[in-house]
Amino acid sequence: MRRELLRAVFAAALIVLAVLGGVACSPSQPPRAGAPPAPPPGGAPAAPSAPVLAVKIDNVPEARPPVGIGAANLVYVEPVEGGYSRLLGIFAGQLPPLIGPVRSARETDAELLPQFGHPTLAFSGAAPELIPLIDSAPLTDASDSNQPAAYSRDNTRPVPHNLFLDPAKLPPGADWPAQNRPTVGPPPAGGTPTDHYEVHFPSASVEFYWDPPTQRWLVSMDGAPYAAVDTGRLGAPTVVIQRVHERESAIHDVAGNPSPIAETVGSGAVVVLRDGRAFDGTWSRTAPDAGTTYTGPSGEPLPVGTGQVWIVLSP
Repeated sequence: MRRELLRAVFAAALIVLAVLGGVACSPSQPPRAGAPPAPPPGGAPAAPSAPVLAVKIDNVPEARPPVGIGAANLVYVEPVEGGYSRLLGIFAGQLPPLIGPVRSARETDAELLPQFGHPTLAFSGAAPELIPLIDSAPLTDASDSNQPAAYSRDNTRPVPHNLFLDPAKLPPGADWPAQNRPTVGPPPAGGTPTDHYEVHFPSASVEFYWDPPTQRWLVSMDGAPYAAVDTGRLGAPTVVIQRVHERESAIHDVAGNPSPIAETVGSGAVVVLRDGRAFDGTWSRTAPDAGTTYTGPSGEPLPVGTGQVWIVLSP
């Protein structure tokens, strides 16, 4: 009876959150005692010494609202099986007390993550066929099976969308190579005035709305405002829509859906959203251990703004 009451209260809180467009509320599971206050939304710039923690974050409706994403430097939106999306948060230098809900890794991660040096990867579970790829990739496996003391369940949420991470209990990753970090600078000339941009997956969507008062692209998922428990409505000064080739993996989920692989080594079209404008260009990454660059039509750099960056791997 008590659990049913808690779930009813939590559902009512979500409705209020959506109506108010992302007003912050109390975490569903409070940070550990003595923890520092949650960082402000938008992330912090990577420090000269910036150990990298990558966290796989659940993004199906049952997993919302998330916790801790506001502190990430980069947030990737990846395609996964069933036409849904999953998030990969890259934290470099500033860690929130709690991150989640945490879910499983994918083949896309094994190719994407080497550009960050030798990061620590926090995730929960993976297909047996994927484990050798994770083991051979240049990263530290910090899954719940390897670091159980760093994870806990929030029993007011449904399983399996209720696993949360205390990042302070994980081994640190290596520093983010300076040459692989995004170029930060003022916006280039030109661009197209834009106040709204959408990316659709077969069973999900992500939308970005330019908000002049906060100078951020506010995030919505499946048409509803997307907010974190600890920092409120999520948004970023820069959004990168990275068009990628997608191929089917030999790995399938329990329903028989093939797991898609987003190819992030190579090149393709890109749209960089910042300062209320859209800039068309090209992304390029020459090798797994190389960073991703963004250039305009004439080869000029397309820099990102200061603060958090969202990168959508759009098929």
